[in-house]
Amino acid sequence: MPKIKWDETGKHFYETGISKGVLYTLDPVNNIYNKGVAWNGLTSVSESPEGADVSAIYADNIKYLNLISAEDYKGTIEAYTYPDEFAECDGSASLANIEGIMIGQQTRKKFGFCYTTKIGNDINDDLGYKIHIVYNCLASPSERSYETINDSPEAITFSWEFSTTPVNVEGHKPTAIVTIDSTKLSAAKLKKLEDTLFGVDADPTQSIEGSDPQLLLPDEIVELLANVQ
Repeated sequence: MPKIKWDETGKHFYETGISKGVLYTLDPVNNIYNKGVAWNGLTSVSESPEGADVSAIYADNIKYLNLISAEDYKGTIEAYTYPDEFAECDGSASLANIEGIMIGQQTRKKFGFCYTTKIGNDINDDLGYKIHIVYNCLASPSERSYETINDSPEAITFSWEFSTTPVNVEGHKPTAIVTIDSTKLSAAKLKKLEDTLFGVDADPTQSIEGSDPQLLLPDEIVELLANVQ
C-alpha cells in the first residue's frame, strides 16, 4: 500500500453556495407531494441535527455498553422571499378564498424541498454540485422584524426553523435527507434524476413530452435509476 500523501493538487475540495431551490408541498389527503415550484431568493439552509446521544450503561462496576438515541434531522431556512405555495406551510391561509387576503395562525402543512450547492477544488471552481433533498418538513413560527427605510436600507430576511419526520428506506434506517453528488453519479443518471426533480419542457419539434417537477422518495430514486447506466 502506498504511503499517504497530503495536499495533492486537485484534492483540496470545498463546498459553497446555494441555488436552485425547489418546494414540494405535501397533499395531506393522498399523502403525496404536489408538483415542485421554484423557490427564488433562497439564501441559506442550516442543518442542525439533534439526538444520537450516548447513554452509558454500567454493570458489575464497569461500563457495560453504550446506548445511542435516535437522530433527529432539523434545520433553518432563510430567504428573501418564498413561493405562494409555502404560505400554508407557514401557517397562513386565504380568507374566504379571496386572493390577496391572508390570515395567520392556521394549521401548518408539511413540505419537502431541495437545493443545490457547488463543489470546487484548488484547480476548478466549477467541479460539480450536490443536490440536497429534504423530506417531511414542518416549519415553526419565526420572528420577523420590519424597520423604517433609512439611508442604509436592507431587504427583510425571512427565516424558518424546521423539523422532519424520516421516510422509510429499503435496507436502511429511515431518513429525512438524501444528497446526490454530481461528480460521482453518471451523466445519464444525473440527467434522469434532474429531469424528474426539476421537470422537462415539452418540445414538439424533438418529440419531447413535458413533465412536472416531482419529488422522489429514496426508494423511488433507486427504482428510477436502476436501469440507467
